[in-house]
Amino acid sequence: MNTKEETGKEEVMRKHDLLSAYRMGKEVELRLSHRVVMAAMTRCRALNGIPNDAMVEYYSQRATNGGLLISEGTFISPTAHGYPHCPGIYQEEQVEAWKKITDAVHAKGAYIFCQLWHVGRASHLAYQPGGVAPISSTNKPISSRWKVILPNGSPSDFSNPRALTSSEIPEIIDQYRQAAINSIKAGFDGVEFHAAYGFLIDQFLKDGVNDRTDQYGGSLENRCRFLMQILDAVVEAIGIERIGVKISPTMYTHDAHDSDTLALGLAVLERLNRRQEEIGLKLSYLQIQAGTLTHGIGEKEAEQLKEFRRAYQGTFMISGGFDKELGMKAIADDDADLIAYARFFLSNPDLVRRFEIDAPLNAYDAATFYTHDPILGYTDYPFLDENCEP
Repeated sequence: MNTKEETGKEEVMRKHDLLSAYRMGKEVELRLSHRVVMAAMTRCRALNGIPNDAMVEYYSQRATNGGLLISEGTFISPTAHGYPHCPGIYQEEQVEAWKKITDAVHAKGAYIFCQLWHVGRASHLAYQPGGVAPISSTNKPISSRWKVILPNGSPSDFSNPRALTSSEIPEIIDQYRQAAINSIKAGFDGVEFHAAYGFLIDQFLKDGVNDRTDQYGGSLENRCRFLMQILDAVVEAIGIERIGVKISPTMYTHDAHDSDTLALGLAVLERLNRRQEEIGLKLSYLQIQAGTLTHGIGEKEAEQLKEFRRAYQGTFMISGGFDKELGMKAIADDDADLIAYARFFLSNPDLVRRFEIDAPLNAYDAATFYTHDPILGYTDYPFLDENCEP
């Protein structure tokens, strides 16, 4: 039998465990039973942009009591598209279809956030209403180094974008606001702004893309303005505690890079901190993507993550190539509160259980990541034997 002193030591250690409980929120409280979050993953299974029964099964499979799931990127408007068969949240039919998914996730005792997505210039004429140019912060196209997948599945260069005029930007901000309202109506517990990976918000944030000379370009204050105006509009609509923000200041994706990644990240964090202080409540979380499963997080990125952790005043989530061991270390070292997993969660619907008992993981099949099959590489990854003991 453990002594009182030994039990106390175990409890202290458990507070810094990937599988320990975590609470976030004050007026809108989420009581997580563990810190393993399912990251947003593009899956291309929503035929014609409408969530379906296969998606109900997929999300339900990965839901655990007290777990947090983040949906795949979900388009906020017709101009937001840039991938085939990804879901939207701007039509009533889409909202109603998402309700089946959120109901299934909640029935398992889990929480789910909707990732609000606008790809900006990372698109093609084939996806744009009337075949017009994709919108962005800039007229500069993405280089041919990167490819877009067309609706027929073939790769192509990205189309030349059109820079939004300053007078058009309020309309885009309102699309985020309405998409957030629709998400809550659809039963989501909150929303995540996809401000990473070189998509629309990131195209405003990074000086390697943003070449504007108006109030949305040039200085860090100006480049953060679009994100902060979106935040303010959505806070007014659904409250700050139902909002997560995902950024990737150190990543170079879709030609989106910045000359001073540390300064950019700190500028975003400073403004988020300030807004939280003004409101008197915090965001649900901030997520920073600093690497991928294939490339991991480099030494420079790791050091900047520590700086971001020290600077941000709220729940801090990180993602970028973590396995169980690295996730445990990050929590133990207080480098993060939550760890988001993508590909491992894709191929292991019972990832949390596998982590609990140190079971081996299923290998993922990259060839089926973006197929449209409702089963293959989607809901057919095997679970552990139910009789496995911890």
